[in-house]
Amino acid sequence: MLLLAFELYARRASALGSDSLAPVSAAVQAWWGAALDGSLWQATAFTLGTAALGLGVGSLLALTGGIALGLSARAARMGFMTTELLRTVPSVALIPLAMLMFGFGVRMEMAVVAFATFWPLMLLVQAAVRQVEPRLLEVSRVLGLSARERAFKIVLPAIAPRLFVALRLGVAVALVVAVTVEIAANPNGMGYAMMIAQQSFDPALMLAWLGWIGVVGYAVNAAMLRLQQCVARRMGAA
Repeated sequence: MLLLAFELYARRASALGSDSLAPVSAAVQAWWGAALDGSLWQATAFTLGTAALGLGVGSLLALTGGIALGLSARAARMGFMTTELLRTVPSVALIPLAMLMFGFGVRMEMAVVAFATFWPLMLLVQAAVRQVEPRLLEVSRVLGLSARERAFKIVLPAIAPRLFVALRLGVAVALVVAVTVEIAANPNGMGYAMMIAQQSFDPALMLAWLGWIGVVGYAVNAAMLRLQQCVARRMGAA
């Protein structure tokens, strides 16, 4: 119903001489054209690949830091002020610094995505570790397990369900930040393609990219949810 309403509104606006909107049918045609010439798949692959790299780096660092802070109350107290100061820095504010350090391209975007995903993931991992059954940790200490063995044999299996919830949040953040970086600075990916369409006064293609970004985000989230359910079943969840 919303698409039909927008179609009728855009057609009426076009009839009155407005060129700032395009009907849904024109956006679909523009999407099909981008799919046929390959630009759609090239930009999508760049955005998803860069977001995945940044999420991977941010997740690995967040998992390590979250487990360390969750297991050690002293480390959590020492790192509290640093965490609270840095996690409030908007990730897009790092774009100028990342451009100076890495230039345009994959590394710059990956660095900003990694920074944006690191802080929420680390805090969620830290909270999950703190809720691990204390008796499990006591048993690990009695058995003389090393810190590495404790993390892999006790902590990670215990926090696996919450870890996937954190990863789903990280995936959403990574995609949003990746597209934002491309709109603001990086001449690659879906965000840049949408900006080029807007600057070229091609509202149909711009709306096509906007709708496609939404579809890609939905598909990625659905894939993560499916993966979470598969892992939960393998771990014995009903």
